[in-house]
Amino acid sequence: MTHQSRGAFFVLTEPGRYDLIRGELIALPPASEQLGATAANIAGHLWQHVRSHRLGRVYTAETGFVLARDPDVVLVPDVAFVRADRLPPDEMRSKFYEGPPDLAIEVISPSERTTQTQQKVLEYLRAGTQLVWVVDPPRRTVTVYHPDHSARILRIDDELDGGEVLPGLRISVAEIFA
Repeated sequence: MTHQSRGAFFVLTEPGRYDLIRGELIALPPASEQLGATAANIAGHLWQHVRSHRLGRVYTAETGFVLARDPDVVLVPDVAFVRADRLPPDEMRSKFYEGPPDLAIEVISPSERTTQTQQKVLEYLRAGTQLVWVVDPPRRTVTVYHPDHSARILRIDDELDGGEVLPGLRISVAEIFA
């Protein structure tokens, strides 16, 4: 893996997705079928709710969010949401999103270590993300993190809600893994 510059962003010469955490470039492997389907289920539910209530925009795993500078932190959540009042002007849409998403969703891949996931959660919360969902397909759980760093584990019979970030959103955990 090579890069051209030591500026704010690396210009990669190899394809793929990457997170940048405090100067460390981390390659993200392609998603498994289970991870991809789970992320798509979540994105579909979010998109439908967000679009029908004109709440903002839902992003998929191709979108980088700049959470910090010097050292830079750029994360690529599996699914994210940004409120309408925080959307960038059209001329800025060709760049990474400058700032945290309001909701970041990480679907744990089998190759991901718990410490990596926890580091991402802390980076999101430190940057001002209001809600982080960590989705664990093998365990069929969703851990919900709030800005005060409190966490709640939801199981297959529970229901996710969007709280103040996505008012009115309710998704059964079972539907995420269907």
